Amino acid sequence: MSSFTFQPIGYLATPFADKFGIPRQPGLAPNALGVLKLLPPYNRSEAVRGLEDFSHVWLTFVFHQSATDWKPTVRPPRLGGNTRIGVFASRSPFRPNPIGLSLVELIKVDTQSGATLTFKGIDLVDGTPILDIKPYIPYAESIPDARGGFADSPPPELKVVFTPDATARLIPGLRELIEDVLKQDPRPAYAHDADRIYGVRLYQFDVKWRCDGQTACVIALEKVV
Repeated sequence: MSSFTFQPIGYLATPFADKFGIPRQPGLAPNALGVLKLLPPYNRSEAVRGLEDFSHVWLTFVFHQSATDWKPTVRPPRLGGNTRIGVFASRSPFRPNPIGLSLVELIKVDTQSGATLTFKGIDLVDGTPILDIKPYIPYAESIPDARGGFADSPPPELKVVFTPDATARLIPGLRELIEDVLKQDPRPAYAHDADRIYGVRLYQFDVKWRCDGQTACVIALEKVV
């Protein structure tokens, strides 16, 4: 059998220092920005000429922090973490080849020095290797009556509140990002302890929060040094 070797065209900078807390699908956290500086020789301005005419792009990426062994069945969090389905019926990172696709909004193309692209709605960990970029074509790729299997509708969202101490430590734009992330309820499916404190790393902040099943309460923001 043939084998193939790929080289990243760049590494994506995102707010997500750890895998925990990353939205489970792209677009769910519109305030999560990602910046991709293309590496030589792919950083030539002509390589992205015309890309600014598209609102969304597909990113082909590597699950570089996942285990190398693939699994024939996986347990999607959306199904409560107990039901097993085939890996090819999921978006699990435990795949025969650890690659993924993410549909994100393109908000800026900068060719002043090389080529730098800025996206929103990112669902990838900081430092993710990007293998390719392709424009999203609405007339061919939007299928309104498609079936979504076990993910046929959006999951319920949590209400997000902040204690006065956490509010006092917010910087511009951070509240919106925290709300985007926590309202998706990133807790493991088996987590039901309302007193348990969780931590999510966003940019240089460690966000401490707890959840009673209906509301996520941010109790502290600690700057990581």
